[in-house]
Amino acid sequence: MEERNQWCFACGRLNPIGLKLTFREENNTYVTNFTAGPEHQGYDGIVHGGIVSTLLDEIMARYIYAKGGNAVTARLEVRYRQPTPIGQALTVAGWIVAQRGRFYEMAGEVRLPDGTVTAEGKALVAVVDQAKV
Repeated sequence: MEERNQWCFACGRLNPIGLKLTFREENNTYVTNFTAGPEHQGYDGIVHGGIVSTLLDEIMARYIYAKGGNAVTARLEVRYRQPTPIGQALTVAGWIVAQRGRFYEMAGEVRLPDGTVTAEGKALVAVVDQAKV
């Protein structure tokens, strides 16, 4: 990752309060693992919905970035299926559903170790011209 992105809240190595996510690609799916602590909770024992949304946003938009596109989220939709508990190893996955021009339709999910999906995401990710950023 480039030095300019080291302060990203989700994946930056230099951000002392960031999530410090790392990623891998498996079978055309982008994946990260994350275990939320008490500092990430909303209600007792439950990951704050904004953190869940951040995980989904990052896995979907960053997949396009990892493939070489300067990508930004144009639209994000999150469906919370059930509370996401803190202290459990979450698997967050994102994949490309379709591409139209410079726009990618993405999908993602947050899963518990037993395979239960706690949240689903859909995003429209735009590749923007590097010179305009």
